[in-house]
Amino acid sequence: MGFLSNISNPLNWLSGDIAIDLGTANTLLWMKGKGIMINEPSIVARSVNDGNIIAVGNKAKAMLGRTHRDIETIRPLRDGVIADFDMTDGMLLGFIRMINISPLARMRMVICVPSGVTEVERRAVKDSGLRANAREVFLIEEPVAAAIGIGLDISQPVGNIIVDIGGGTTEIAVIALSGVVTKETIRVAGDEMDEALVQWFRNEHKLDIGISTGESIKKSVGSAMRMKSETISVKGRDLVSGIPKTIDVTSDEVRQALKDPVSMIVEAVKKALERTPPELSADILDRGIIMTGGGSILKGMDQIIRERTNVPVNIAEDPLLSVVRGTGMVLEDIKKYEAVLI
Repeated sequence: MGFLSNISNPLNWLSGDIAIDLGTANTLLWMKGKGIMINEPSIVARSVNDGNIIAVGNKAKAMLGRTHRDIETIRPLRDGVIADFDMTDGMLLGFIRMINISPLARMRMVICVPSGVTEVERRAVKDSGLRANAREVFLIEEPVAAAIGIGLDISQPVGNIIVDIGGGTTEIAVIALSGVVTKETIRVAGDEMDEALVQWFRNEHKLDIGISTGESIKKSVGSAMRMKSETISVKGRDLVSGIPKTIDVTSDEVRQALKDPVSMIVEAVKKALERTPPELSADILDRGIIMTGGGSILKGMDQIIRERTNVPVNIAEDPLLSVVRGTGMVLEDIKKYEAVLI
């Protein structure tokens, strides 16, 4: 019996339109009139033998790095775009099934996509929504959704700059009059920070750690700027002896490991500012840069951007939820936000 064969009681089925923040790290679902219903990792566990999906989201993440040869865990999105079509479809269906949407419901969907994606990549997202039983699928660019979710009136002739540091991509967009004036997208974000930590431990300490361990180190003591030094214990496998080992590292070492991805993000912000028209640059100086996404809560990230650009920087309230909230607001009133849909 596969994961998707478990159908809940039809008496509990819901019907309604949904908004989806289909992220590399996490997928969030917003149901019209109800708000956020799902906030889980974008991970799928499947059987190697028959391809059946065993688990999605948190249950699949718990298996990461701990599976035997008959089960594999997959991240179906890479750098903000779909890398594995079948698994993305299965994951979406799994999440939709979790909120008991009727399999007979022909809903409308609003899905957000990175602003730098190609037409082919957009089409893939749309097709995935249609295969999940949607009758209509609308797309919105992530920075635009984030701006709406933060509460900015993007229809005004005033410049706002959004820096959205997600799992797979960092997107910087200058928005005015319901459109993106200047944008810069780089495929360097939270995932690259985790990978940088994994590589650094291999090279500097000959210690093999998993991506999940790298992520938890980043969250606990990672920083973009020099902070009060802390020491943590890290467990992994000694690459020389092959046996488990624990070492103590300082937060200063972790900051060094994160230096390259942080610098690339800062440079991308500077590049976007350099290409912004002068009138909008004046607005940005007054209003500041607004940061969203999981990467924006890395300690000192706002500070380093402020120091390197001389522009005020503010982190959005609930930065992890800005995009899905904006996508949900668009879903609640598609007619009002027609101009921002793609």
